[in-house]
Amino acid sequence: MKNYLIVKLSAIGDVIHALPVAYALKEAYLDCHITWVVEPPAFDLVNMCPYIDEVILFEKKKFKSLGGFLHEYGPLKRKIRQRRYDAVLDLQGLFKSAAIARLGQAPVKLGMCNMRELSDKISKPVIGPNAHGHIVERYLDVARALGCPVNEVRFTLDVPEREADLAQRIFAQAGANMTNPYVVLAIGANWPNKRWPAESFARLADKLYDRKLIPVLVGGGLVDEQRAAEICSYSDIPPLNLVGRTNFKQLTYILQNARLAIGGDTGPVHLSAGMGTKTIMLMGPTDANRNGPYGQMENAIEVDRPCRYCWKRACPKNIDCLQNITVEQVWKKIEELC
Repeated sequence: MKNYLIVKLSAIGDVIHALPVAYALKEAYLDCHITWVVEPPAFDLVNMCPYIDEVILFEKKKFKSLGGFLHEYGPLKRKIRQRRYDAVLDLQGLFKSAAIARLGQAPVKLGMCNMRELSDKISKPVIGPNAHGHIVERYLDVARALGCPVNEVRFTLDVPEREADLAQRIFAQAGANMTNPYVVLAIGANWPNKRWPAESFARLADKLYDRKLIPVLVGGGLVDEQRAAEICSYSDIPPLNLVGRTNFKQLTYILQNARLAIGGDTGPVHLSAGMGTKTIMLMGPTDANRNGPYGQMENAIEVDRPCRYCWKRACPKNIDCLQNITVEQVWKKIEELC
């Protein structure tokens, strides 16, 4: 039996993009054992993947002090070294992932095409045919380098029945029935310039109600809660607000059953595309060729600005990046899909 160690720690969207590597390995080697090292925010996500046999939690914050490092390093090393691996795949390509990959005992250590922070000194970068293509295919090139044919790309996640029931209850408590058609609006993103304006989401929500589609806001954290409050205040009829009310398992179930999902280049939107739900992605600082909704690239709407694809977290020109994507543009795409 073959053993593989995958190191992909964060962020949510990036972990989602890497999930098909687990299926590719299982497809090629049916009885292989896959261990995945991940940070807490994406733990539930990786834990729902039926192709991953073991999940090791890496709590980075516990390693930041000398005392914490000395306390945590030994147990992490022992967990990783419970097995000898046929290959270690560092799909993060940073110093922290390289330190973890180094602990894995394996004759082969491979990484992505764009390794950083000296991680290429531990794992050999794979410069595959998709080195300038979509990030999902860049990850899969690492699996291909191991001899995996990659006949099918799968993001399969199994939501526990209890979490599915809870998602339905949360939906009902917020005032709607999940059996009615609804559209998920992912209103947040880690980068400020990946967020569509609150006024635009509000106008879109009103148009969705007119079309007998329930607009459902999802997200998490204080910034998203503030944005949700803004959107509700701007709307004629407040959308269903589930921001901060779901865990990742419940959100996955909600996305699986949605008519459509809309938002920026962010985890829930990538998850929606991976689940096969129709997905519209609004893009500015990042480009669809690399980060668009996988399998639905025609549903990416890129802002018409000469400075797009800047790959900057915040706009140096102080422009509201996605403001130029109009509600009418998004509505036209919705009419094509629904």
